Amino acid sequence: MPAPSAPATGDAVHVIRLYKSEDKIHPRSVDGFYARWRWVIVALTQAVFYGLPWLSWGQRQAVLFDLEARRFYIFGLVLYPQDFVYLTALLMISAYALFLFTAVAGRLWCGYACPQTVYTEIFMKVERWFEGDRNARLRLDKAPWSLDKLWRKAGKQLVWVAIGLWTGFTFVGYFTPIHTLGAEVLSLGTGPWETFWVLFYGFATYGNAGYMREQVCKYMCPYARFQSAMFDRDTLIVSYDPGRGEPRGNNAKRKKGVASSEPLGDCIDCELCVQVCPTGIDIRKGLQYECIGCAACIDVCNGVMDKMGTPRGLIRYDTENGLEQGLSSAQRWRNVLRPRVIIYTTVLLVICSALLWSLSSRHGFRVDVVRDRASLARLVEDGWVENVYRLQVMNATESPQRYRIEAEGLPGLVLSQATTVDLGPAEARWVAVALRLPPSAAQQFKPGAHPIQWRISRIGDGAPEAIVEKSTFMLPR
Repeated sequence: MPAPSAPATGDAVHVIRLYKSEDKIHPRSVDGFYARWRWVIVALTQAVFYGLPWLSWGQRQAVLFDLEARRFYIFGLVLYPQDFVYLTALLMISAYALFLFTAVAGRLWCGYACPQTVYTEIFMKVERWFEGDRNARLRLDKAPWSLDKLWRKAGKQLVWVAIGLWTGFTFVGYFTPIHTLGAEVLSLGTGPWETFWVLFYGFATYGNAGYMREQVCKYMCPYARFQSAMFDRDTLIVSYDPGRGEPRGNNAKRKKGVASSEPLGDCIDCELCVQVCPTGIDIRKGLQYECIGCAACIDVCNGVMDKMGTPRGLIRYDTENGLEQGLSSAQRWRNVLRPRVIIYTTVLLVICSALLWSLSSRHGFRVDVVRDRASLARLVEDGWVENVYRLQVMNATESPQRYRIEAEGLPGLVLSQATTVDLGPAEARWVAVALRLPPSAAQQFKPGAHPIQWRISRIGDGAPEAIVEKSTFMLPR
């Protein structure tokens, strides 16, 4: 290709910057139905998160994930790493619940219960306590440094740091008993693991909720990018009604009597919906991936409509079909029961039912059988064939238990030592067991692996429990 000719003298040179710093968003405070509900959920989620580690269950913490001992205590449940299937089921339930709620009503999780939203709300509340509402914060940022500005900024930062550190402390309290952790913090005796995670989680809370805020939702969270795959035209989303709101007209136009010659819509172009938006978008431009569905614009617009004496709902939760076809509330809700919603609901109910059934029928102990890989089979005195196994017996209750170990499957199988094992509360122990077969019985079978069964049963009061584990008995050539 021929090279382009040099620009003539005097031509303008335009520089296109690929990266541009964005102005800080100062959301305006808002009060209304959805704002109050959001604070209710903030209070509930934080009461659970901050309060749960301090609850006691018997002689221990009610919820504790003891990674060092490989025990996971959830109220009356004692789980082991072998119970990983329950975590898998929990993650599947969370995923399908997210799909279901998104298909029905958009980003409810993001707008009300996401930790990023919750902590951003808390940090912005602290910011308003020290620096005032939106206009006051804008003036404070532009003002020169003074004693008043210094103490407001410093006070805000101190409270933010305190909230972040307390959040990190609480997070680590789920893995280290929180009373023990508190004593270590007071004596400055925390270990490197606890110190790192308290500071790391606290710094993440401080940075994400204090500074990054909408940047996390817009650029870091993948949910904003794939949400459109779960939306359809019958999904309830925060919507502006252009048929009712356009053309816009501010108060100046209305006072001059423009409305008499040019009919104006209900939108007075006050831009309060933009000022209250935590991600800084204009909902009047239609659905945008940055919208987290918090409904702050609905609350502030309803307030404006009340003052103007016009009906509420210029901005509301609605569907695309509802806006275009003018559907009533009853008609919109009838469209909720569509195939994808039914499928998500069915799958979610099946997984929840299976999880509840598994937990209710779960044994009070677990057993793992591992063969001795060093010597699969060996001949001992008098021609007996011996196989060695290691059985891990795990007591999933919080009371002492006794278990009996038996094997069956081949005639003449005997255990070479005691067949009972005693375990303390929530104790796990490896037990080496030698299983022998007499030569007369061994001659009846071909060399190789033969199926057997281990039967481990609980001895004591209460309903009998037994676990059967399959294994093999090796006969040498």
